[in-house]
Amino acid sequence: MPTRRELLQLAAQTATTAILLGHRSAALVQNETRVTPRRELPLLELQQRFVDLRFGMFVHFNMATFQDREWGDPTSSPDLFHPTALDTDQWATAARSANMTWGCLTTRHHDGFCIWPTRTAAASVGQTPYSIDVVRAYVDSFRRAGLRVGLYYSILSLRDDIRHFNVTRAKVQLIKDQLTELFTGYGEVDILITDGWDAPWSRITYEEVPFHEIYEHIKNLQPNCLICDLNASQYPSGGLYYSDVKVFEQNAGQKVPENIDVPALSCVTLTDRWFWKQQDANGPLKPAKTVVEEWLEPLNRRHCNLILNAPPNREGRFAPNVVSRLEEIGKAWKHPGPMTKLSEHVVITTRNLATGKPIHASCYPDTVGPDEANDGDFRSSWYLDEGQSSGWLEVDLRKQESFNIVSLVEPVGRRDDYPESRIRSYRFECWNGASWTKLISGEKPAPTTIHRIPRVSSQRVRLLLESSKEMPHVAEIGVYNEPG
Repeated sequence: MPTRRELLQLAAQTATTAILLGHRSAALVQNETRVTPRRELPLLELQQRFVDLRFGMFVHFNMATFQDREWGDPTSSPDLFHPTALDTDQWATAARSANMTWGCLTTRHHDGFCIWPTRTAAASVGQTPYSIDVVRAYVDSFRRAGLRVGLYYSILSLRDDIRHFNVTRAKVQLIKDQLTELFTGYGEVDILITDGWDAPWSRITYEEVPFHEIYEHIKNLQPNCLICDLNASQYPSGGLYYSDVKVFEQNAGQKVPENIDVPALSCVTLTDRWFWKQQDANGPLKPAKTVVEEWLEPLNRRHCNLILNAPPNREGRFAPNVVSRLEEIGKAWKHPGPMTKLSEHVVITTRNLATGKPIHASCYPDTVGPDEANDGDFRSSWYLDEGQSSGWLEVDLRKQESFNIVSLVEPVGRRDDYPESRIRSYRFECWNGASWTKLISGEKPAPTTIHRIPRVSSQRVRLLLESSKEMPHVAEIGVYNEPG
């Protein structure tokens, strides 16, 4: 079974713009109901509360545990899931021994098996003779131990045929029904980590399973729950695209940048991979020194919470070597208290209205077109022609659209010769039917600049920019209609 890193590397070699732009389900987009999510605590307060937790335990425990696989076999009988000595109190005690403050459990992984007795028709522990509600046991144990609770849920489900090109409204409803069970039956959940969504290896887009629809569904069930998609790291690190918290998976080679200023989460494994393998009983574990000095402490200095995966074995317990290593980590690290204060960031939850729309520019350098600034691919970019110090990009949205977010992404740091912004100033404008109207302007932008503006309606949006020195590039421009 290839690793996630190997899958991502393979996908990166073969990815095309069609992955990002094509294969959309128009029916799903048309049928999406837009509702403003219910709010309670301010998002910034929730994000601060989360990063202040600093260190948590990821618990990968599902059908794959019983098969020595990373993805469970979707054709296997539910009866194969049979922990003979499930001990979630032991999990919580081990987390406390490492001075962790929260946990996150894989309620449904990519094969689609649910480790709670779902009332939907999906395969679950409810169909086994043992009928153990692992989610219930986990949340009860962690709360008794004074630990906060998070849940993991895979959008991809091979058992339910929720795959790219195979998503229907009934399957979206199945996802919503299962999430409703998890968010109404198990108390307060601090964070939901989703996976298998908009990933190069799953290819289910944020439009096939509409991200904003799921996002608002969770927020209306539990407004104080943060939503974090594991695959949003393919978006620029300086922006909160499709996540309340930016996530980086170390096992997939995703590194947290030194200068990141958004609330972040980094996940990594204590064993070699995510789910328990029989060889792990005597296999190598990450050294406590590595976990503390190379990961936890440096990441915490960047407003990043580390979540370390400790996989239970087939009994449903941590093996002695895992328990011992977690104790070592706790002796090497003590929670120092809250982090420094976060700054406020806009969260993107809706599709970019500019992506794939007709676009024109002030110049067309050889082999480069303005379409590279709205192709949905942050690796490509349009730039000014040699010798030019100013220019513009204009997007035709094809119809009158309401929007309240505009964004500019410059490929800073993507090449050694582009270490900082090359833009001296910029201005967004929209066409009011008779003339161009200023929306927002600024001086030297951040690598990812996202502006919330008063909601306007227009068919045409223009970005004007002035060069500071060398030839500036624009990787992507964004136009979004966010609720609220």
